[in-house]
Amino acid sequence: MRIGILTSGGDCSGLNAVIRAAGISIFNNIKGAQLVGIPDGYGGLIRGEGQLLHRDDILGILSRGGTMLGSSRQPFKQMEIVGDDGESKLAKMVRNYKAMNLDCLIALGGAGTHKNAALLQREGCNVIGVPKTIDNDIYGTDVTFGFQTAVEVACDCIDRIRTTAESHSRVMLVEVMGNKAGWLALHAGIAAGADAILIPEIPFSEDKLCDFVASKKSLGKRCVIVVVAEGAHVKSDAGLKRKKRAFVRTELNEVTVTPHLAEYIEEKTGYAARTSVLGYVQRGGTPCAYDRLLCTRLGEAAADFAAEGRFGVTIAVKGNRLVANKLEDVAGKYKYVHRADRMVKCALELGIFLGE
Repeated sequence: MRIGILTSGGDCSGLNAVIRAAGISIFNNIKGAQLVGIPDGYGGLIRGEGQLLHRDDILGILSRGGTMLGSSRQPFKQMEIVGDDGESKLAKMVRNYKAMNLDCLIALGGAGTHKNAALLQREGCNVIGVPKTIDNDIYGTDVTFGFQTAVEVACDCIDRIRTTAESHSRVMLVEVMGNKAGWLALHAGIAAGADAILIPEIPFSEDKLCDFVASKKSLGKRCVIVVVAEGAHVKSDAGLKRKKRAFVRTELNEVTVTPHLAEYIEEKTGYAARTSVLGYVQRGGTPCAYDRLLCTRLGEAAADFAAEGRFGVTIAVKGNRLVANKLEDVAGKYKYVHRADRMVKCALELGIFLGE
């Protein structure tokens, strides 16, 4: 059996751990199996690149961040567009899948990766998806690998920022990743004891936030911590589509609402407000123990699925079990934070400001 493996989309901690577990399980349990590493995600498949991975290649990478295979983003909307050479990216991937004599492909990635995986499955390629993203927004799974490590990194950063905020009696706006979904901001914010958490799913009132900040300061708090997901937006923009909101921000020479919000708080409350954008530090570095365990389970499960011929699915976490969702059922769907979610309820009962 000849099995391809690739990592696609944004990187995160744990990718190497999945590659390692899948490879070891394949070598140990599928007689005569070969593992083909495809570089740069779907980019490598489009170019027809791949090389055999051996046991020694994947040992010792459990705790290493990033991905030994490299990654790239290949927008789903461009997959079926015919290029100047008369062939679409999808057609090239299918052709190269066959040219490499692959029996199946294990694709590690987020929502976009799974949409492309569904296209490949539709065209007759055997694909197994493994859910990865620090945003935790893949539909049909309780958790994605990389998320918990990002939460811990963000929480540690907020803890450090708090000490300087207290020293200078400031309002600190800490921006974390999360363009579509606010899971990272919500979990990291609660874990770090934030006073306010702003997420894409709950538009907020600038004036109510200022009132909240002022009330906290009036009670003698030396600092107020506001965690802002990069996709958070004010109520006045709630009726706009995400791309239109991004256009409005660009016209204001802003990438996110965070810098504007800091200026607004200072102007309305008189309290010094500063911003800190955590950025790519949330993606990098060593995976935490939770993610190492999850990645090991997911990689081993992917190998089992390949051996059993269970294709056209992505592995999902349901409670303590690993189950399979059809690619066609999850492709193009996202898991958002709902106002009835228990973590939202927890935050509200703790007195954390969520926009309302």
